[in-house]
Amino acid sequence: MSIELSMLVPHAPSLCHEDQAPDFQQSIVAGFKKVAKQIEQIKPDVIVLVSCHWPSTFAHYVDCNPVHEGFLTAQEAPDMISDVPYHYPGHEALANQLVQAGKATNIPVEGVYGKNFEWDYGTLVPLRYLVPNEDIPVINLSVTLAANIEETYKWGQTIAKVLQETEQKVVFVSSGALSHNLVRGRHNMPTAAEHALDKEFVDLVMNKDYQAAYRMLPQYASMAKVESGGRHVAMLLGVIDEECTPVYFADGQSSGSWNPLITFERTEVSSLKEKAEQEYVK
Repeated sequence: MSIELSMLVPHAPSLCHEDQAPDFQQSIVAGFKKVAKQIEQIKPDVIVLVSCHWPSTFAHYVDCNPVHEGFLTAQEAPDMISDVPYHYPGHEALANQLVQAGKATNIPVEGVYGKNFEWDYGTLVPLRYLVPNEDIPVINLSVTLAANIEETYKWGQTIAKVLQETEQKVVFVSSGALSHNLVRGRHNMPTAAEHALDKEFVDLVMNKDYQAAYRMLPQYASMAKVESGGRHVAMLLGVIDEECTPVYFADGQSSGSWNPLITFERTEVSSLKEKAEQEYVK
């Protein structure tokens, strides 16, 4: 099989509960629902998700647990995300394959085992929309602060090789924002300079110039304070290739950050082509 679909998705805390999402994020909610229908049609065997809110210090971690179960209270936003239940299956065998592949390429990758391991909201918020029935196995991955963009990109390429060679149908999800220089007030946009960089980067992605986007990423991440230093984006760029067609679904601000929802398809779907041609920056 192969990686059937990849995506960059938002995870703003205000999205956790649909009925509490502000008006300026409703397009993201609607976009999530459209992508969820696409995932339902694909019927993937597993979702592999990297979350900016699982920051590891030195090693790249892979959650190898056979079941993901618990109640999430977000430490940084317990007023918005408190005691949210989740129960998703894991995919222990494929997770262990990823760990071994990382080690084989001299990337410091470790598996996480233990029934008390708790998810973060960067993992759970998008999955509440994308897999609302909690019926697709999930493998989640950390972003590693000691790893630079180049190493993280290489890890993404290693992940892609494993996923492309598996017999499973896979969806890859990168959960995080672009510019992320946070300020109080969820309605606030990024600064004009930060958003100009967002637009330039998105232009490269939408034109399928993924190598140019990768070359831009280090300086862009530094200047616009891209979430997790751009590591989740580096991993995504390592996973996708020129055969992947970008489709822009939605975007929105959250406390000075910019949060697009973009998918990358291996085959063009006529009903989605029109969406890719829509204006995708505001």
